Amino acid sequence: MRAREVLGQVQASSWQVTELATQVYRHTERMSQIPGVGDLSALTFALTLDDPTRFKKSRFVAAFLGLTPAKEQSGSSDPQRHITKAGDPLVRKYLVQCAQHVLGRTTADSDLRRWGLHLAARGGKNGKKRAVIAVARKLAVLMHRLWISGERYQPFGYAAPAMTP
Repeated sequence: MRAREVLGQVQASSWQVTELATQVYRHTERMSQIPGVGDLSALTFALTLDDPTRFKKSRFVAAFLGLTPAKEQSGSSDPQRHITKAGDPLVRKYLVQCAQHVLGRTTADSDLRRWGLHLAARGGKNGKKRAVIAVARKLAVLMHRLWISGERYQPFGYAAPAMTP
């Protein structure tokens, strides 16, 4: 195949994904508002989860997708382990790519980006890798929350409220 033919097929497929996301699965538009999350990532996320109400809490989605650290506690030791990789590898791959975009240089400022960059700065030699996975985990939770609640994405204001005495 020639390069022009391949490019034409890719553009046609991209148009079909965008049309499917905006016409059939309208809830993916809320997820696509997050910088770094595109139509394909949002559509894959929604189709993998299928029914958002099957998760009691949004943070359970990250565990379902294998983005939470494995546990191996013994006595007083609690070492940090690798992620479980229990869920769908394609969705996990897309979420990691979205997280890398969020932490990139050209992304608009947001609470999520600031938190990820802070985590990467204090993490040592593997800090960037840990920060990317942590941001991917938060993206999964945020995307599910937007899907369930129907809210619009706000780049600032998701910080936990201060504790009152």
